[in-house]
Amino acid sequence: MTKPFASTADLAEKQVSFTEVGAGLFAYTAQGDPNSGVIVGDDCCMVIDAQATPAMAEGVIARVREVTDKPIKYVVLSHYHAVRVLGASAYKAQGIIASKGTYELIVERGEQDKASEIGRFPRLFPGAESIPPGLTWPTLTFENEMSVFLGKREVKLLHLGAGHTAGDIVAWVPDAQVMFSGDLVEYHSACYCGDAHLREWPLTLDAIREFEPQALVPGRGDALVGHGTVREAIAMTRDFVNTLYGTAELSVARGRSLKETFAAVREAMDPKFSSFAIYEHCLPFNVSRAYDEASGIDHPVIWTAERDREMWEKLQG
Repeated sequence: MTKPFASTADLAEKQVSFTEVGAGLFAYTAQGDPNSGVIVGDDCCMVIDAQATPAMAEGVIARVREVTDKPIKYVVLSHYHAVRVLGASAYKAQGIIASKGTYELIVERGEQDKASEIGRFPRLFPGAESIPPGLTWPTLTFENEMSVFLGKREVKLLHLGAGHTAGDIVAWVPDAQVMFSGDLVEYHSACYCGDAHLREWPLTLDAIREFEPQALVPGRGDALVGHGTVREAIAMTRDFVNTLYGTAELSVARGRSLKETFAAVREAMDPKFSSFAIYEHCLPFNVSRAYDEASGIDHPVIWTAERDREMWEKLQG
């Protein structure tokens, strides 16, 4: 009998924190579950990453209302994954903003990703019945860079390169030197790499580091305040990605199977990363993508519920 995904047994409720990381800048974090960011401007607010369901988004909205009564005018999607975007309708925002690359990925694989994510990690989608029919679509997209003004406060939205996905963006608040990175940076949480561009990801991390943020809100894990803590998180993320891809690349070069590569990656990564949040959940998807990329498959293969099961059975094999 094939054992289930590690995530199906992950039922523990997480403690939410709402931390101010700069003047009018907040991190909504939940012990390794997906984070959201809040930027309060002169006359309105912006939320970075919507949460997985409208019911979950109401938790973010409640925290915003504790610190301001200004309307939430914009929701920014750092990338296309269902766990980040399907709560967007709760905000009733004037604009939902994403990169052109993210829009294209929603077109290509949004339906499959939604079914795959909900099926493999159901705890992350409480109140799934509150999700409107269909997909969540950006109403405003950009190629590489755009500025949004919340009154006088400027927020720069930047596509610095591929990494976690091909369409990742960060939000940079120049007046406070604070960045919201989405899943390009994680802190004591495993990177999910199932749709990643692993060779390019470290270069994108270099671009993030060049901003020298005073604080950074990662995709998962605690809010990061201070140059040292931010640099540690970037370095830790780079180490995770490099260890994963480097081990898989060597294994593929030696003609090993996916299952053999999985064992080699576990041997290399467990000592450093097994204590990280969602590590066991991510590992099979991470190894599968690293194996593909090392085998010359540059564009990540679409995950479906069926492919999830096929991959899992190969690894259990």
